[in-house]
Amino acid sequence: MNRTYNKTEKLKSKKLIDKMFVEGKSVSAFPLRLVFLETDKKNGENIKTGVSVSKRNFKNAVDRNRVKRLLRETYRLHKDTYFNNITTQYAFMILYIGKEKPTLTHLETKMKSLFEKFHKSVSNN
Repeated sequence: MNRTYNKTEKLKSKKLIDKMFVEGKSVSAFPLRLVFLETDKKNGENIKTGVSVSKRNFKNAVDRNRVKRLLRETYRLHKDTYFNNITTQYAFMILYIGKEKPTLTHLETKMKSLFEKFHKSVSNN
């Protein structure tokens, strides 16, 4: 897996997003929450990922977009270490549920712990 975040990896399907929030499972490492759902799409990508930041917590679009950019960057940097050997296909939505503006280093540590919790929850099932 390379360190890019291509168009094919982005979660864009409204039906899949709605299904994920109804039927999916979640793990959290405050201020991040990961909602995931095992999919059976045969589109080539093992993981489809989307990011979201609440308008309630960040009123300014500039702040929301900054946090989303940081979330995508931390995902892009660390996805190859955690999802390189994954065989099943998943859809992810990474939610930022905190109220303070994060830093890149803080998000990196929280993203690592979030992915570790995901691996534990998947391996238990």
